[in-house]
Amino acid sequence: MIRIAAFVFTALLFGSSVPALAWGQNGHRIIGEIAQDRISGRTSAELEIILGAEDLAEASTWADEERSNPSTFWQAEAGPYHYVTVPTGKTYGQVGAPAEGDAITALQRFSAVVRDPKATRSDKALALRFIIHIVGDVHQPLHVGGGTDRGGNDVKVSWLGDATNLHSVWDTKLIDAQNLSYTEYARWLGRQIDPAETIGWWEANPLVWIAESAAIRDKIYPTGGPEIPSLGYEYQYKHLATAEQRLQQGGVRLAAYLDWLFAKR
Repeated sequence: MIRIAAFVFTALLFGSSVPALAWGQNGHRIIGEIAQDRISGRTSAELEIILGAEDLAEASTWADEERSNPSTFWQAEAGPYHYVTVPTGKTYGQVGAPAEGDAITALQRFSAVVRDPKATRSDKALALRFIIHIVGDVHQPLHVGGGTDRGGNDVKVSWLGDATNLHSVWDTKLIDAQNLSYTEYARWLGRQIDPAETIGWWEANPLVWIAESAAIRDKIYPTGGPEIPSLGYEYQYKHLATAEQRLQQGGVRLAAYLDWLFAKR
């Protein structure tokens, strides 16, 4: 049962901004592709009214692709909508929202636009594309940052010998190292989701998704070793399954959220 009635868009405290691409293009598209196979017929029709032939995988990366748009919205407003920050040991009810907003306040705002009968199709399309993207973002554990290192962007590591940072490892490198197209990866991951998992993961409350990401986040930082940890196959062996499960859950939750969003009132 979707516990959306209990949905409280609790204000969060969010720290320094994190750049940008949660999951990268492949990760977001995998989530969109998994969701596309699970939305209801009604939801599919509602999406087509707003987005035309654009499917969820295509729409999922738009909010990142527009970051170079020179408009005030993209350059001065939209950045914080990609992430949340919840310090370790805190709960959502214990922290407050920044004035500039965050992923949760953006999700609330854009959901209201999609449901507004007076909103233009263009406004609904922007809002819907951002919703699709935000659901993916907050399933990436480092887009629920602790407020101390810009969601792992300040944690320098090497990945298979190349200098990078922990955030980038989770955004792209773990996923892209599998050398699969997003359609191949989505097909593989999608068919591994059994019906019991779909039922268990069918959760449209983003506060649940964020709590999961925060719990995972605190377990994926390298410990001990050199000042700049060298990550590679051992780290992949330990954490790839978690990253893949977050992609699977993100797809199921995107379907759950969209079905809730377009449910007949």
